[in-house]
Amino acid sequence: MKTADLFRLDDRTALVTGAAGHLGRLFCDTLLDLGARVVLLDMSDRVANAAQVLDTSGTRTHGVVADLEQESSLRGAFDKAMAWSGGKLDILVNNAAFVGTSGLSGWGVPLESQESATFRRALEVNLTSVFTLCQLAAPLLRDGGHGAIVNVASIYGLVGPDNRLYEGTAMGNPLAYGASKAGILQLTRHMATALAPDIRANAITPGGIERGQADSFRKKYCERTPLKRMAREEDFRGAIAYLSSDASSYVTGQNLVVDGGWTAW
Repeated sequence: MKTADLFRLDDRTALVTGAAGHLGRLFCDTLLDLGARVVLLDMSDRVANAAQVLDTSGTRTHGVVADLEQESSLRGAFDKAMAWSGGKLDILVNNAAFVGTSGLSGWGVPLESQESATFRRALEVNLTSVFTLCQLAAPLLRDGGHGAIVNVASIYGLVGPDNRLYEGTAMGNPLAYGASKAGILQLTRHMATALAPDIRANAITPGGIERGQADSFRKKYCERTPLKRMAREEDFRGAIAYLSSDASSYVTGQNLVVDGGWTAW
């Protein structure tokens, strides 16, 4: 087999959560480019438009709305997704999460003001929904013979935040975000062993992505990063292509850190 063929995903079906967001769309676009059919799952109604933009033919993408905070909604959305795919699933990308900029009460504020109810909500979306989706998907992933789970973590699941970056900005770094992303990494390792040898489970850990943050934040972030810049969505095409495809057929339980060297210091 030629090297390029290892990355092909023809005749495979993927499901991507948080698919209407910046990184989610990039993941979907990459998987489509490699030949897969893709179900886009997101809490926003804009997911249908995202699916249409990515595939104007309407044959290779399908958008499904789901509230990952509600298990009944998640299970119902999964059933709809699999009805469209004919019960076929080869790749599950758990990308959705409440992030630091999410508009939640008691979220991106100093630690003493963070709210326990919001902490629980974040764990439900960022971690519990991943557990549930992996459980639902496992039989189908196993049947296809190329089952791959890719979970999206964060550098803040590996290291604590440098709060000096946020001084003078409206930004914050909620504890529940980092705690849930650390949980994602352990969930990935556990599933890699529990679902082997038929299903591989790996994680991608992004560093900070440039999205119009305050100038002072970006400057300090870049100074602290060996590659001297924040990430761009395009920086993650190779990671999702590798972990979703047979190019990584002997890789499981691993965490691919794409952070410009942030965690290398």
